[in-house]
Amino acid sequence: MVHPQRLPAITREAMRPDQTAMLDAILAGPRKNLNGPFVAWIHSPPLGELAQRLGAFCRYDTGLPLRLSELAILTTAACWQSQAEWFIHLPIAIEAGIAPELAEQIRLGRTPRFVAEDEALIWRFTTELYRDKRVTDATYAQACEMFGLQVVVNLVGLLGYYALVAMTLNTFGMRAEGQGEDQLPFAEPPVRSA
Repeated sequence: MVHPQRLPAITREAMRPDQTAMLDAILAGPRKNLNGPFVAWIHSPPLGELAQRLGAFCRYDTGLPLRLSELAILTTAACWQSQAEWFIHLPIAIEAGIAPELAEQIRLGRTPRFVAEDEALIWRFTTELYRDKRVTDATYAQACEMFGLQVVVNLVGLLGYYALVAMTLNTFGMRAEGQGEDQLPFAEPPVRSA
């Protein structure tokens, strides 16, 4: 679902060749659907094509187990209060092994009580970076020791990509496929005029 004043409807028949090429690339890739920011990105195929390729790497090839990638994505969704991002990734995170009560603490903006050390580290790294715009030396050193430098670089890329996704979804008022207005995980802020 899309905020009606923000994104005009577009049919495949009305798309330019670069738009249909991007659409076909997304549908042929590992996602196989347009759930997420892709309907917005079709309006800018040069950005959309690069972003969807980066997203495929960040989602599937960072070197982090899916459980930790999804934890980082949920933390991003909560930071940005991204309705669709949370809705899409919550079931994936739970299926990957994130405890529902931890996810709920993250959604509510509370400090989760992690049992797994790697989950606590991913949450701390992500939270420090979003909140403080930096990561402490201690957290950085622990992340490099636990995951290796390349995976830490990839984690930063994953966080940047999913922040882009959240910003896109929020700017255009997008909802996930099947997400009704009664299924919003975050309160919508009041609309402000300039």
